[in-house]
Amino acid sequence: MCGFRSMGSTNKMRGPNCWTARVGSFGLQLIWHFIHFIISTCYFVLGLADAVDSYVISSGLLKKYNDLNLGKLRYLAIGVDSDEARQTSKVIKLLQWLSDIGMKHVCLYDEEGVLKKSKDAILEKLSHVRLFEETDEKLPLDKKNMNLELASPSDGKEAVAKAANLLFTKHLELKSATEDQGENVFTEANMSEALRALGCSGPEPDLLLVYGPARCHLGFPPWRLRYTEIVHMGPLKSMKHGSLMKAIYKFTLVHQNYGK
Repeated sequence: MCGFRSMGSTNKMRGPNCWTARVGSFGLQLIWHFIHFIISTCYFVLGLADAVDSYVISSGLLKKYNDLNLGKLRYLAIGVDSDEARQTSKVIKLLQWLSDIGMKHVCLYDEEGVLKKSKDAILEKLSHVRLFEETDEKLPLDKKNMNLELASPSDGKEAVAKAANLLFTKHLELKSATEDQGENVFTEANMSEALRALGCSGPEPDLLLVYGPARCHLGFPPWRLRYTEIVHMGPLKSMKHGSLMKAIYKFTLVHQNYGK
């Protein structure tokens, strides 16, 4: 009888504890759903505001976006996630927007060279676009034409390898001529000079717009990004004309201080 009473009292104690645990679990779930609702609502409101903002800018209602000061944006780079770079129609539409805005020098970049493979399709649709050649970099362009560079990490790796080989060859020549056995230090300036000598340096973009899920430069050659402003634009499939104009407009208002 004593044992039976002991078990009964234990069950009575477990009852309230079990009920408390259930209430606590329900409360935590309720809090989680409430926080999720608040965050989802915030994202929805921000997305709606961005869509409205983009529409207003594209419609030309805001006069300040109608006359962009492109003198500060001499070279624009577009970095695209490789998976999204396969959306050739979107890439072509983006280039058409840039051409309509008045951009003359544009670099298209992705990590796997997908855009390079789409070169013929891009040039077929955009007859006013010509491929970038460093020898033509300083030649004036017709008002309707745009200079396009297609870049990928393979260009950078090959360029760095050639530049390193050139620096090493010069080091050996200098060492044999002067019989100097001291340590030779290669600086960033030496590498930049070697890249320019090989014609692999390429212009340094003033602004890099990144389309894709990652908030990074996607492996764009770092020696070309010393003073570059980088802006994440979101997925390519969700690109908006107004957002593009807004990013360019904001850049034209930025004052950059270049160190000595």
